[in-house]
Amino acid sequence: MTTEKLIRARIPVKLVLGLLGFLLTLPATGADLPVKSTSDQPPRKVIVGTVMQPFWGEYPGLEKRTEQLTTLVDRLQAESERKYGRGLDLAVLPETALTGEAGPVERMADWSYPLEGAVKDAFAREARKCHCYVVVPTYLREGQPAKRCSNAAILFGRDGEVAGIYHKVHLVVDTSTGSMEHGSTPGKEEPVFQCDFGKLGIQICYDMDFDDGWSALARKGAELVAWPTQSPQTSQPAARAKRGHYYIVSSTWRNNASIFEPTGKIVSQIKWPAAEKKVEAGTLLAPEDNILVQELDLSYAILPWSSALKNGEGLKQIYGDKVGYRYYEDEDCGMFWSNDPHMTIRHMLRGLGLSEQHEEYQSVAGFYHKAGIPGY
Repeated sequence: MTTEKLIRARIPVKLVLGLLGFLLTLPATGADLPVKSTSDQPPRKVIVGTVMQPFWGEYPGLEKRTEQLTTLVDRLQAESERKYGRGLDLAVLPETALTGEAGPVERMADWSYPLEGAVKDAFAREARKCHCYVVVPTYLREGQPAKRCSNAAILFGRDGEVAGIYHKVHLVVDTSTGSMEHGSTPGKEEPVFQCDFGKLGIQICYDMDFDDGWSALARKGAELVAWPTQSPQTSQPAARAKRGHYYIVSSTWRNNASIFEPTGKIVSQIKWPAAEKKVEAGTLLAPEDNILVQELDLSYAILPWSSALKNGEGLKQIYGDKVGYRYYEDEDCGMFWSNDPHMTIRHMLRGLGLSEQHEEYQSVAGFYHKAGIPGY
């Protein structure tokens, strides 16, 4: 029933407004999320780097920890140069990587760090040196005097300036005490940060379990979401990536670090067989292959199966190496992008009379509407 019909039915205005307010608080459904097609844009290659690294054990101090983390970024940068011949665009570190394990609630301000000073100096310098964006998760102390401590992720830009801060909204609750993550203050919103390569969102660990943040990022146009976490999930991030039409990059303490594409598939992943092995006091134990670097293209098309497509070979036969793709026969769809800066992937598709998956759904919905199928 529309607002006008509610009013005409002589339902009190306060009740109408209250009902509308309630409806606006409900989690968005899949139908509410916009389908973002970027196939008409030139190629936008983005190299992302992520880490699988535990931080249990005795805390080595801020100076030593920043050295450990900037060394990880240096390794990601070197791997990007080796693998792709150019530098990194984005490095994502794991949840609370800077502060490690949380201390006692009553001393939270003692083991949280302010942005200004050593933290900003170290990572601003690293971002400038590697000329990349860096996501630095930490327990962050803010305010003078410190009135707020939060589980946060600081985004440093290529120039070393702070491009934004995300404060974790969905904090883990100790149901026996009511404490939210050792007395942390929850965030209030899910911002999307405009980077030079595209729109970046950030979610942290437990945020994964709640629809509202992920839906908000989709509505705001996020194309890539960094997910620093201690929980190495894969099934939920895959579903989030597909539903929200964005890439997700996980950065974890254990088990795996993964990159998910908008088809819901894992593009690239590292796994640690000894994932449950904890850290000896003062020592970081991890395999040499605990970093992952992957090039993505933010200008892409998702295509359903068609006889003309030939699982991707139809485009390859015409355009050769100018087209890139990953086709998933088990899903009857594939992800396609252009490697030619002068030709979009949409131009290539139209040459074969191919439609994107969302276009096919829209066309089918029109037939359903004419057939009188409810909801269309």
